[in-house]
Amino acid sequence: MGELVVIGFVAGIIAGISPCILPVLPVVLMVGATAPTDSETGRHGWRVRARPVLVVAGLVASFSVLILVGSELLSLLHLPQDTLRDAGIALLVLVGLGFVWPPLGQLIERPFARLSARVPGGGAGGFVLGLGLGVLFVPCAGPILAAITVVGATHRVGLTAVFLTVAFAVGAAVPLLVVALGGSALTQRVRMLRQRAPRLRQLAGVVLVVMALTIGFNTFAGLQRDVPGYTSALQNRIEGGANVRKKLSALTGNATTHNATLTSCNSNATGLVDCGMAPGFTKITAWLNTPGDRPLSVAALRGKVVLIDFWTYSCINCQRSLPHLESWYREYARYGFEIVGVHTPEFSFEHVVSNVKAQSAALGVHYPVAIDDSYGTWNAYNNEYWPADYLLDSRGIVRHVHFGEGDYAGTERLIRTLLTEAHPGTRLPAPVEVPDRTPTGLMSPETYLGYEREQFLVNPKVRDNRAATYRFPNVLPPQALAYSGTWTEGAQEATSGPKAGIELGFDASDIYLVMGGSGTVSVSIDGQHTKTVRVNGVPRLYTLYTSATPNSGLIRLRVSPGVQAYDFTFG
Repeated sequence: MGELVVIGFVAGIIAGISPCILPVLPVVLMVGATAPTDSETGRHGWRVRARPVLVVAGLVASFSVLILVGSELLSLLHLPQDTLRDAGIALLVLVGLGFVWPPLGQLIERPFARLSARVPGGGAGGFVLGLGLGVLFVPCAGPILAAITVVGATHRVGLTAVFLTVAFAVGAAVPLLVVALGGSALTQRVRMLRQRAPRLRQLAGVVLVVMALTIGFNTFAGLQRDVPGYTSALQNRIEGGANVRKKLSALTGNATTHNATLTSCNSNATGLVDCGMAPGFTKITAWLNTPGDRPLSVAALRGKVVLIDFWTYSCINCQRSLPHLESWYREYARYGFEIVGVHTPEFSFEHVVSNVKAQSAALGVHYPVAIDDSYGTWNAYNNEYWPADYLLDSRGIVRHVHFGEGDYAGTERLIRTLLTEAHPGTRLPAPVEVPDRTPTGLMSPETYLGYEREQFLVNPKVRDNRAATYRFPNVLPPQALAYSGTWTEGAQEATSGPKAGIELGFDASDIYLVMGGSGTVSVSIDGQHTKTVRVNGVPRLYTLYTSATPNSGLIRLRVSPGVQAYDFTFG
């Protein structure tokens, strides 16, 4: 562990001098420059002059906590994943206003009075400022930062992860501390600055508020990308060694042994098989549709036939399978059958528990749902698909595995067999009759918008996270995607601006698009307007086109500003 911690500290220093820390530099410099002078500090002056150190201490504390347990904490509190960032911006604004108006500064410092003298802009205010700054501090990612982020997101926080995270945060804070102390030393030595310290402090408060809003609106993103990555080579040299990679792999759990029996289970088998004991529900964020939303366990479900269904609410393949699952649950629950829908998110908005709860209700899901935000249960089953079904007998043994849509009659037949085995003599009702809408003909592939998984875009590539203006090509190739007007491509979505449009060549009976935000989408097929879709609220799946038979064509969308488009799927 010692070697990894040292490397983490050095990697943090490199991150602390990288282009990614540019947004926080003005804040740290102004904090140092506005440290009270000797004439203001009195007998507790040494404490107040330590404010730059306390700013960095607050940054290290909040950054470390956020990266290790922030996601889990927000999930436990049922809060959106961007809540802490919003709180950090609000805190910086509040501290900035405290610089401008000293009575407010004293009020902010009061809970931290033991840390320093209770004077306007004192050390305690510095620690509070550091807490807010740490939430917004986003150093350039390398293998070390990526590893501790995965550890935090997957809730594998152990002693090594804690030490590594703190070492990285302290290393990243060292250059910032140098900047803050430099600003403080400048104030102490320049007579004019000493004489105007109160005014300078008020100016710093204004700068703090402006910088908080600038960070909140991501205004620095373009500048950060334009500045050359002058630390990349050094970062790779420190963090890119085979030994370091091996240690990080062990830390994140990627080196662990998979469930070989379950992995080798024949998903094409038409009859019952023996795939070993089912793993438990691991690291579940929350439960829905259980008595009191209390957790279930595989062990407690012994005696029942259980279908574990991995799904996510914006997935059209999952949505098409839900009527079959609901009908089975409705017909067979009284005979000892249970379904547990393990909701493992694909997009960031699907991590929000309230979104899952609302969309589960809207989709008519009444059986228990386990929210698997950290992929704990997904990884326990070595799963790779949405939807994926694991059928357990009354002893908890996995007896059938099916990936994707289809073969509902075959799965129901096996459910009935296991129920009869568990309860001999039981007379079951007739099999359910739900139309199988699994597509069988030629169909377009799933088409993602957003630069992380973008595949079929024909427009010239532009910089990510920046608004750009596009033009439709004269001729669109088959299965290709094109933009017109203004779009901003994020990691998982594209957000429409003025005169925004999309063209897509398709082979399908039905076309769906996951959208969020607010606005309207005008839909045309082969030049003929067919409908207008109103988008409002949490991202979800919208139906753009339906046909009784599969066909090929061109869909064109005219999108009002403010709509987020994520993913085309087809049926």
